[in-house]
Amino acid sequence: MTVTADSGARAQAAALRAREISARELLELHLDRIARRNPELNAIVSLDPERARTAATAADERLASGAAVGPLHGLPFAFKDTHAAAGWRTTYGSRLFAEHVPDTDDLIVERIRRAGVVPLGKTNVPEFAAGSHTFNRVFGTTRNPHDPGRSAGGSSGGAACALASGMVPLADGSDMGGSLRNPASFCGVVGLRPSLGRVPSWPATNLWETTSTGGPMARTVDDLALLLSVLAGPDPRTPHALGDPGAGFADPVRPVAPAGLRVAVSADLGGAFAVDPDVAAVVGAVASALSDAGAEVGSDVPDLTGADECFRTLRAWHFQAAFGELLAAHPDELKPSLAANIRAGETLTGADVARAHQQRTALAQAARVFFADHDVLVLPVSQVPPFPVEQEFPAEIDGRPMESYLDWMRSAYLITVTGCPAISVPFGRTPGGLPVGVQLVARHGADRFLLEVAAMVERLRPV
Repeated sequence: MTVTADSGARAQAAALRAREISARELLELHLDRIARRNPELNAIVSLDPERARTAATAADERLASGAAVGPLHGLPFAFKDTHAAAGWRTTYGSRLFAEHVPDTDDLIVERIRRAGVVPLGKTNVPEFAAGSHTFNRVFGTTRNPHDPGRSAGGSSGGAACALASGMVPLADGSDMGGSLRNPASFCGVVGLRPSLGRVPSWPATNLWETTSTGGPMARTVDDLALLLSVLAGPDPRTPHALGDPGAGFADPVRPVAPAGLRVAVSADLGGAFAVDPDVAAVVGAVASALSDAGAEVGSDVPDLTGADECFRTLRAWHFQAAFGELLAAHPDELKPSLAANIRAGETLTGADVARAHQQRTALAQAARVFFADHDVLVLPVSQVPPFPVEQEFPAEIDGRPMESYLDWMRSAYLITVTGCPAISVPFGRTPGGLPVGVQLVARHGADRFLLEVAAMVERLRPV
């Protein structure tokens, strides 16, 4: 088999182990793709080809020696620029950290390195990963690989763009209000927000702040499972991590049989948010495809009362705790939308935060009850297709004005506060050819089952 930069991650890893291609040769394929596409798209930042070539040579030597190698051995990789990588420039998309080089790896980076990747750079992010459009004053804006005049989404926009354009075979991301799911939908790749506790994070200033999680991105569900097998599993520093090891995701994903699958589909979660007609049409196409394949398709929705207030309160609380001192010391250095979110946290009372945690508890129970009668929930990932790259966020959706940079992400963040796993799978396109993903949600802990459903939906996707 001839390996290219567009080959699947599992295929690339297998070819490396079989010595059909060397890590150095594979790296050069990807560096060539980066040279051709990155100047326009701006997905990869802090690129260091020579350091990557040295690492690829070491990977080849290790394989030749007969030593044991990890599941990602020799694969080129670029870490999200909000994930600290020891010895590698990590800016968080902020001019305050423009020359920052950390001494230690975040846990997600540590696990990916241990699996044998060849690091080549970082992927671009919005400032401190705030917002679902990737731009900052250090590196500029990441553009959509399908239409450079459109947004690549965010905050894992650099990662999704790099994947979709063949610059890397896999990518790490993180997700609070949709930062894995939204860019996956905008760029036509797969992004998983795992179950609460599936992918632990360290270091952390607040172990109990669990609205954000790391997770995998890939071009296919099967490749995503390979990266999840590396990211998932317990760590003694994170007591709320789920106990089952990541190795349970290593085997190839077999699509679940659609016949008899209990599916709930809603384009707007019962009127919870506005949705662009082109996005609603793709959700409708998924419903029809599932029904034709034998699934039991209905229109039930979970009771997500309080989810909007819960998410916004916990987000503001987190941002104030994380960045309040930074804003006070550098009031003109943070983008206005981020500064406003931090200041919103300053007005919260203990009663506000307590109510948010009570709401989140109720939402988790509502999800548990819902998934007792349904196997999967299908809804939009993003309420709009990729919007013009000059905008920070859409001003309106289907005639309804968006008052803040959070309003248009409800379809993702209302699911965040349930703690359930949610995956974006590309399914359709707008009449103008822009990708549209669908969001699949399953009960907490059912990540492997969700991947099997996603693989089935992937097969049903129209050509």
